[in-house]
Amino acid sequence: MRQIILDTETTGLEVDQGHRIIEIGCLELINRRPTGKNLHKYLNPDREIDAGAVQVHGLTNSFLADKPLFHEIAEELRNYLTGAELVIHNAAFDVGFLNREFLRCGYDQPLAERCKITDTVAMARKLHPGQKVNLDALCKRYGVDNSGRDFHGALLDARLLADVYLAMTGGQSRLTLEQAGGTQGARHSRLLDQLRSQSAGLALPVPRASAEEIELHQARLKGLVKKAGQCFWMEDLPAAEAAKT
Repeated sequence: MRQIILDTETTGLEVDQGHRIIEIGCLELINRRPTGKNLHKYLNPDREIDAGAVQVHGLTNSFLADKPLFHEIAEELRNYLTGAELVIHNAAFDVGFLNREFLRCGYDQPLAERCKITDTVAMARKLHPGQKVNLDALCKRYGVDNSGRDFHGALLDARLLADVYLAMTGGQSRLTLEQAGGTQGARHSRLLDQLRSQSAGLALPVPRASAEEIELHQARLKGLVKKAGQCFWMEDLPAAEAAKT
């Protein structure tokens, strides 16, 4: 699975007012592990940067004057992103700017038709309803060190978001036994093969919870709802009557 953690910086907030991308930061993950094949570009926006935006990211027109225009890197960026899952914080903002930039270069296919888009703001709101979900707040919640974030920066923010995303979705992916390596991993793999072959064709018993057990579990979850205000497990729990069938 190939994922790109992506962030941009822009000349201002409104793409419909002609604001442009001035920095793109992309961090590649394969099977939830960084590959080091990242992409980072500063861009000359060919327009003035809003003063408020400079206060956020610290990028000025003089710094960007000798940087490439977007059309000079458009094909490289498009090829790099195609087919990946893009993990973006407040995806509508970045995707809107990227689509407009690509359209200026003659690429009219929306990014969502070439990539899967995952918005970590939507994920965080579902996981932490009523809580702050900006990147700084999520870094604090998940113990991600953002002490060097004096200014917003596309690649820096992509790196922070990668850590937050992995934490939100269960931390670094576990190595499978086959991937564990060494003699212990190989031994486990052989044992698994033996068990598979021995159990082939056997009807293994599947114990199910009784109606009483499900009712007790529901009561426990209702207690959590009363205490915390919400419990997502309640939505997936089967009704007690289902155990009687």
